Amino acid sequence: MFNIEDFDIKLNTEFIGRNFIYTDEIDSTNTYLLAKENGQNINGTVMLAEKQTQGKGRKGRPWHSAPDLNLTFSVLFTKDKFLFNNANLINFAASLTVSVSVENLFQLKTNLKWPNDVLINGKKTSGILIEAVSQSGKIERLALGIGINVNQNSFQGTFNYSPTSLRIELGKTVEREKLLAEILNNLEIFIEKLKTDKNGLIKDWKQKCRMLGNRVTITEGEIEKTGIFYDVDENGFLLLQAKDEIEKIHFGDVSLR
Repeated sequence: MFNIEDFDIKLNTEFIGRNFIYTDEIDSTNTYLLAKENGQNINGTVMLAEKQTQGKGRKGRPWHSAPDLNLTFSVLFTKDKFLFNNANLINFAASLTVSVSVENLFQLKTNLKWPNDVLINGKKTSGILIEAVSQSGKIERLALGIGINVNQNSFQGTFNYSPTSLRIELGKTVEREKLLAEILNNLEIFIEKLKTDKNGLIKDWKQKCRMLGNRVTITEGEIEKTGIFYDVDENGFLLLQAKDEIEKIHFGDVSLR
């Protein structure tokens, strides 16, 4: 059972997580926070669910997480035009947040996979999904969903990248309350850095992306493209060098050749 008091003692934020919702089971934390009829309008609201019956990753893929073992939560952002205009870079802020938090607490080396996965020893331990509600072409509400494999010991199914968990890598159980507080504390710092030093945030992300400069394959549906992961631009899009041309990639699954 997640101990909210232990979590709250370690939380040191101004707005992220100050309105905190805990639930045993829900369809999707992102979906719940984005729905206006649920009455959640406070910027920085965090919702943590032990089980999501319709948890999802990028491209609508299901995200399966064993109840009471991991962290599956969402952060709601409202009335923040800068973040809404730089929504793609929230991926970078969030993946950096998870990476830095894990390294600070457990001294585990992480690396980042474009656009938003966190890997340990080449295996996926965290995924991120951003969803938004728009009206008249303008974003009104944005939910940042984060899933982290914390204490799960085994995984079923087929995966593009083999999964792992912090428990598997450390050989011991992890205190989820301490980890979530650390993540939210760091998320507030990186969101502020996104606003004040966007180029610095991108630089920080690139330092943790081992794929940068390597030959990669990008798959989007039935289409495959191969080239050098040349760089990311100011909006966080991947720049792929194929022969003498640079192509900007907005979506796709990236793997090393």
